Amino acid sequence: MREVDVMGVRVEVPSNQPLVLLREADGERYLTIWIGAVEATAIAFAQQGVVPPRPLTHDLLKSVVEALGTELDEVRITEVRDGVFYAVLAFDNGVEVSARPSDSIALALRTGARIVCDEHVLDEAGVVVPVEEDEAADEVEKFREFLDQVNPEDFEAE
Repeated sequence: MREVDVMGVRVEVPSNQPLVLLREADGERYLTIWIGAVEATAIAFAQQGVVPPRPLTHDLLKSVVEALGTELDEVRITEVRDGVFYAVLAFDNGVEVSARPSDSIALALRTGARIVCDEHVLDEAGVVVPVEEDEAADEVEKFREFLDQVNPEDFEAE
């Protein structure tokens, strides 16, 4: 398993399909996962520190986890099959629950849990965007260009 960071939520043009972009923490691979609009909003709110007046579903789930006296240790993106990604919520008491990556990421951002991805998923669906260490500002621009050119078909299994 490799730790990944949430780079953000974007909308692919012209389809207006939201996606979440993950980056390998100690590497140069990026992973794009197509998600629903509700989950995109939940992830963006968590990243921006937006607290809605009433709890959203992911806020509720966080409260339930806390009320049950457990903690979310990590989110694991475990596989990709036919372009569909799968994840597992791993709790501190050893319980694991199957979940969609988008919901899992939204919950991880609210709880501070780390997000990891199976090496095989990164090998299959990850995209390498090489970056020079001293060119951090250019990294953002290269990433934006990548998002402008990416299509769902680029991530279909061959």
